[in-house]
Amino acid sequence: MLDVTRLRVIDAVARHGSVTAAARELHYSQPSVTHHLSRLEAETGAQLLQRVGRGIRLTEAGRMLAARAAEIIGRIDAVDAELAAHVGLTAGRVRLAGFSSAIGALVPGAVAALSAQHPGLRISLIDTHPPEALELLRIGTIDVAIIFRYDETAPEPSAIRLHHLLDDPLYVLSSGREVELSGLRDATWIAGCDRCRSHLVALCAEEGYEPQIGYTSDDMVVMQALVAAGLGVTTMPGLALRTHHAEGVIANELPGSRRHVYAATYGEPPDPPAIAALLTALTEAATP
Repeated sequence: MLDVTRLRVIDAVARHGSVTAAARELHYSQPSVTHHLSRLEAETGAQLLQRVGRGIRLTEAGRMLAARAAEIIGRIDAVDAELAAHVGLTAGRVRLAGFSSAIGALVPGAVAALSAQHPGLRISLIDTHPPEALELLRIGTIDVAIIFRYDETAPEPSAIRLHHLLDDPLYVLSSGREVELSGLRDATWIAGCDRCRSHLVALCAEEGYEPQIGYTSDDMVVMQALVAAGLGVTTMPGLALRTHHAEGVIANELPGSRRHVYAATYGEPPDPPAIAALLTALTEAATP
């Protein structure tokens, strides 16, 4: 049977790329880390490490085991957090990940309310895109993921449960005048990265044209600054406008275009008490 301590060791070595850094994180001596790695090779019967000069690197088998170790450790930590929460929310933690505009518009109020009710509960936060948040949820690194999806978005895996928070309208942003999407065929567009702009491209395609993208940014402050300067137009969801609305930027809602915002959890109900409490706080924060 694999030893959890040794799995933590190979996980740390894989993340840091050195025995020294892994020992520093784990508060072990370097010989102790080396001993655990040697014992892990003996237990598995596989060569997990290869010496390179004065350092080491993981073999293919080592990288595979390290990846599985990270998932196992995440699950163990999740169980530990759930058990602590059963003390009555006087202790324990909830790990949350979400996209930027949800973090700016929803999370502060929800976390503040939850902290006031349960001051012993610790809440950690990661700012990341929905696909990455769902992966963190799947491997047990976080407990709740705030994500969004459109009607055409592929469904999530069956083990992931979605708790609806709100429907977030989409707006066209311009400088100094009201515009409609159909009239922006020749406009210069400000768009997010290739993955983030897919919905914009689909909306323009419905109007019969491809947007002429002149500027790329995922930062809503930068995007609005470019719009306010008259350098282009963009689309932006309501949550983002709730956290920042630059002077001189005109926002026109796109009829019928909304993204659905959810809090995602993993596994069968019921949710542990701490997670259930956070879901309640997020739902209340999302209510107009």
